[in-house]
Amino acid sequence: MTMNEANTYDRYQRQIILPDFGVGRQQKLMRAKVLVIGAGGLGCPVLQYLAAAGIGTIGIADDDLVSLSNLHRQVLFTVHDIGLNKAERALAVLEQLNPEIQYIAYPKRLTVENAFEIIGDYDMVVDGTDNFSSRYLINDACVLMKKPLVFGAVSRFEGQVTVFNYRDDAHDEPVNYRDLFPSPPRAGEISNCAEAGVLGVVPGILGVMMANEVIKGITGMGTLLNGRLLTYNACNNQVYELALQVNRDARVSMPADKKEFMEMDYDCLCGVGDKGFEIDYKTFSELVRAGDIAVIDVREAGEVPAFDKFDVVNIPLHQLSRELSQIQAGIVVTVCQSGQRSLVAAGELASAFGNSKKIYSLKGGVLQWPLLHKKELS
Repeated sequence: MTMNEANTYDRYQRQIILPDFGVGRQQKLMRAKVLVIGAGGLGCPVLQYLAAAGIGTIGIADDDLVSLSNLHRQVLFTVHDIGLNKAERALAVLEQLNPEIQYIAYPKRLTVENAFEIIGDYDMVVDGTDNFSSRYLINDACVLMKKPLVFGAVSRFEGQVTVFNYRDDAHDEPVNYRDLFPSPPRAGEISNCAEAGVLGVVPGILGVMMANEVIKGITGMGTLLNGRLLTYNACNNQVYELALQVNRDARVSMPADKKEFMEMDYDCLCGVGDKGFEIDYKTFSELVRAGDIAVIDVREAGEVPAFDKFDVVNIPLHQLSRELSQIQAGIVVTVCQSGQRSLVAAGELASAFGNSKKIYSLKGGVLQWPLLHKKELS
């Protein structure tokens, strides 16, 4: 045994000595290639535990930058990483944890143009994203390429984990994401973490579960959550499972091949609004100073932080179409927590008022608006 082999054995010794694991399964992990899409709340614990377990090659795809609001749950990062790309920073941190394995960073968003090229190199894919357009895109690419997909989602105090597109003897045909969600929800109807909030430990708990499914899928150990959706509630530690079945009707709109996949518009499919409505905080502050403006907060009553520097009308998004008479000003700016719901609201108001009003949405919402927290409008 060489020094390198001795070090490797020592690193993984505690799992190698398990009666149902052994050297053979460790070698399977070391030969495996796993792509983790999203290095956020779910992706961070997945990446840490897969790196520690000895996955041979780990891909990390994320175009987002580290922000202060990430740190209560994205424990790979520190305050010194704020403003850095998550995929690249995660790679640097993981190399300190386990330098014996290969890491590949993709500091970009997964699109129909690059999905086949990136996903095609891997044995298994982990979806740790937080938006529906990415989830449908990743699912469809994995189905077409026959790649097993470990999926997780979190919101507030709860989370879900399952395994899609995994072929085994117990299922004639593997279940995929579209069987669970046949059609995307209306844009803004289901909030992400930025909108709804999340208890920091929840993605940690669910992320570890996802890493466990990856390890089981690669080694053949235990029973996968294949065709079963596990839901966990952190408030009462309740866990329950939902059996999933193939839904033929849900698959009608799936791309049949790579050509059709490349022609898909997943943002449109999931109702992502027109980015042309968006304005930044500087333009917004100028409009407020100029006057004749209605600022419409489309969050639910009681969401924080509150606006207290200028007049705001609170009309929750689901009530907006019934409250148009409240909006008299010639310029309207919709605002929300992260800019997701306000973009949907701007689209609705533009359809309702036509060219009679100028409609905008505050990009990034109050969480990305430095004037709200650091300065005052003057």
